[in-house]
Amino acid sequence: MTKEKIKSVLESLMFVLGEPVSAKTAAELLSEPTSDIVKIFRDLAEEYEERGSGLRIREMDKCFQLCTNAENDDYIRMLCTPVKERRLSQSSLEVLAIIAYKQPVTKAQIDAVRGIRSDRVLESLMRRELVEERGRSSGIGRPYLYGTTRRFLELFGFESLSDLPLIEDIDSLTLDDEDFEEPMPDQLTIPVGDTI
Repeated sequence: MTKEKIKSVLESLMFVLGEPVSAKTAAELLSEPTSDIVKIFRDLAEEYEERGSGLRIREMDKCFQLCTNAENDDYIRMLCTPVKERRLSQSSLEVLAIIAYKQPVTKAQIDAVRGIRSDRVLESLMRRELVEERGRSSGIGRPYLYGTTRRFLELFGFESLSDLPLIEDIDSLTLDDEDFEEPMPDQLTIPVGDTI
């Protein structure tokens, strides 16, 4: 198959799927090496950029997605207004940041950093597919470990977790598993306004 034909197929796959297409999946469909497909995706992305296309190809962890040119955001916003934006609450952003920087992390570690239970917020982030379970800790009680998802990368515009802004001394903000042998105090409750 020619390189131009592969590019055509990749464009069609991204358009039809509407979400990131994994280079590995595309390589299997096309019976081509994954490394070649990654290179062709990147070449295609460069072509879009060079010709000033209204579309761009965004890469996230070797997955590729069609998106609009950021320079056209104002026009898109005018066309699509009014669109009600569902924003994350402050508590959701706090929990998401803790997980993003400290993953894999237990719920007890998240609660310790926030000083308040995070059950509802964590459940809400999982429903939104921003956070997922990543196995179990080897600590007492073998609590679940949580990490961010590919959707998190997509929504926040990161290619990988290494794109997160640097925060000094993030380790000093959290405690180790040994610090969670005692249950959280009963007086810690979830505030009524703690919604997503």
